[in-house]
Amino acid sequence: MPTFEDIYKAHNNRVYNLALQYVQNIEDAQEITQDVFMIIHNSIDKFREASSLSTWIYRITINKSLDHIKAKKRKKRLGFLSNLFYDDSNDVKHENPTFDHPGVLMEQKEALESIFNQLNELPPNQRTALILNKLEQRSHTEIADIMQLSTKAVESLVQRGKSNLSKKINENEGK
Repeated sequence: MPTFEDIYKAHNNRVYNLALQYVQNIEDAQEITQDVFMIIHNSIDKFREASSLSTWIYRITINKSLDHIKAKKRKKRLGFLSNLFYDDSNDVKHENPTFDHPGVLMEQKEALESIFNQLNELPPNQRTALILNKLEQRSHTEIADIMQLSTKAVESLVQRGKSNLSKKINENEGK
């Protein structure tokens, strides 16, 4: 078994980039990356080697990213509800999600932000399958292993995700 330092060096960028695909915010991706490596550090002795180390790390990253998104949505809903009852708008910040992905040209930023907003509206399994397949360039077999699904189920998720994303983008363009 490699040392924690070796694991960190080998997987740090991959974890960060995957988290960034989900949250589209540098600070949130950094926070998720820290959380993922804390989990790895605290539970490396529990790793059963039933799958590869990278698959295990992908699962942890995906779960932490989805948990982070859910927590933010809960926080937004609570903030909205509290504004209905209390008129103290200084306590609650309502911001649109930012897309701070390094290397993105300014003229592409708005289009990418729109696509990622539509992607974030997909069901979690479809979103995960699309991110892993189209953005992370993973094969259906690798995705099936990561998501603990059959290859056919992954193929179906990718196709439904692409179809649903396309519909959402077309609807958004029509507005």
